[in-house]
Amino acid sequence: MPELLAAAALPEAKVSNATARPLGSRGSRDEVTDRPAGLTSSAAAVLAGLAAWWKSRASAAGLDGAWLDIEQALQARPPAAIMDGSVEPADLSTLGPEQVGAAYVEALSAATRARHGRHYTPRELAVHLWGMARDSLGLPPSNRMLTGLVLDPACGGGALLLPALREHLRAAFDVDPALTLAGLPNLLRGVDADEAAVWVANVVLAAEMLPTLARVPASVRKPLPALAHVGDGLDMPAGAVRVVVMNPPYGRVRLSPAERERYAHVLYGHANLYGLFMARAIDALDGEGVLAALVPTSFTSGRYFSKLRDHISQEAAMSAVAFVEDRSGVFTSVLQETCLATFERRKRRKTRISSLGSSETTIASVKTQRTEQPWVLPRRSDDAPIAAAASAMEESLGSLGWRASTGPLVWNRRSSDLYPSGGPNRSHVIWAADLDGGVLHRDPARDAMRFLALTAASDLKVMVLDSPAVLVQRTTAPEQSRRLVAAHLSQADLDARDGRVTVENHVNVLRCSAGADSVLTPDAMTRLLATKTMDKVVRCISGSVALSAYELESIPMPHREIVRKWNDLEGDALEAAVAAAYRPTGA
Repeated sequence: MPELLAAAALPEAKVSNATARPLGSRGSRDEVTDRPAGLTSSAAAVLAGLAAWWKSRASAAGLDGAWLDIEQALQARPPAAIMDGSVEPADLSTLGPEQVGAAYVEALSAATRARHGRHYTPRELAVHLWGMARDSLGLPPSNRMLTGLVLDPACGGGALLLPALREHLRAAFDVDPALTLAGLPNLLRGVDADEAAVWVANVVLAAEMLPTLARVPASVRKPLPALAHVGDGLDMPAGAVRVVVMNPPYGRVRLSPAERERYAHVLYGHANLYGLFMARAIDALDGEGVLAALVPTSFTSGRYFSKLRDHISQEAAMSAVAFVEDRSGVFTSVLQETCLATFERRKRRKTRISSLGSSETTIASVKTQRTEQPWVLPRRSDDAPIAAAASAMEESLGSLGWRASTGPLVWNRRSSDLYPSGGPNRSHVIWAADLDGGVLHRDPARDAMRFLALTAASDLKVMVLDSPAVLVQRTTAPEQSRRLVAAHLSQADLDARDGRVTVENHVNVLRCSAGADSVLTPDAMTRLLATKTMDKVVRCISGSVALSAYELESIPMPHREIVRKWNDLEGDALEAAVAAAYRPTGA
């Protein structure tokens, strides 16, 4: 996306019908050199099929003549570069509006979808997200006309704007239909960098207006307004939007120095595109505004989103979050945890949490999180008391003196240095599988790569661990019963491995920097991390199978004097003591 953020730096909102800027390569500034938006012949066929699809919809609405011609009925034109007439049109006659948008996105190449973070929004999620936005606005169940701008800054095929448009048109049935249609551009707006997607959005949104157009006397009918525009979605008008609905693109993006300065208040480390969209959307809301977003949940706990969490905490409040249960069915090839979340300018004290599968299940209502630290959000109702207690704790593993880091060995970068046998300049490698079951052992499946040759000048400093530590799996398998799997690397374990080991990068290394003032010994810390309660706490921080060093270090902890007493406990006595500590006061 070469000019994505440069365009976003413009001081005023800009919506343009000009030729789209090149999308560029995800995470780089390189321009796309193939057809626009990586357009495949299948995607071009979908675009070519829109004319016949429109004709059938207009005819079904009772229109005829020029209104059956999409280019005469709509105040928008298809992008000339992709409508060269050389493609056999796809048959879209059986598809609904959302399905047309999905057909376009699915017809793009997998590389294009991945490179630009493109994914369609299923109708069910679009409807649910609009319902969450309505709840945040305090609207009654009956249809209501829109009273402020609804903006989708990454509109794609327009799926997220359709529920709002449908409700507005239903509510405005008794209003002069010509006035209703003329007012739509002030109430609904989509923006996208992909001119082909914008064309799809304009067609499917206008198709929803056809019954209203049919009620306008033929003599005063005007072409239907274009609600979607080519532009930079990050260029949102500050403080002027009532509702932002979005399913933004995601993925790392490389920023220029000027761009990093502009977004410095929400960036830590590398930038993720969806985080920039969230920050800009929050700033775009008016005093009663609502952001309703379908996004990955990494913003709730990841280190790279700590400043974004702080920005959200200052400018808005997360009023509701629904975790999507079947994440593989939401976005093609996207397996990370996703959620639907609403954020309000009005200060909310509670966040309603639910899970969304075939139906919505209420989990809990918790105190709104207002910290840059990882947000503690239960994914199950029986974890809600633990989350409530953990949210109120002021200590963490980090504040108690424990520091977490990720194992330095990335095996495929050092594959030529890995051997099955040891030697004078080789270090015993500890793999994540060696921690299975919570006891340090030697997984025979890894013995072919059991020793690392210390060939680089920095290896003795970077690759070698020669002091006791607590090792924690950074990634667990979905079928594992626990997300928190730890094992103690004792001095005896080190002695048995020639006094040093090398830890691979799927393992976190937890060490105490507090020395003699440590509230827990490494052995006691290992026992603590093995309790059922601590596993539940971790599941409230991260809904994925991964647990970063930052998240590990951020685990909320009770007062240090309570923790200190756990040194002498084990088994059921420790389980009971930890469970009691993570029970809300008065429960």
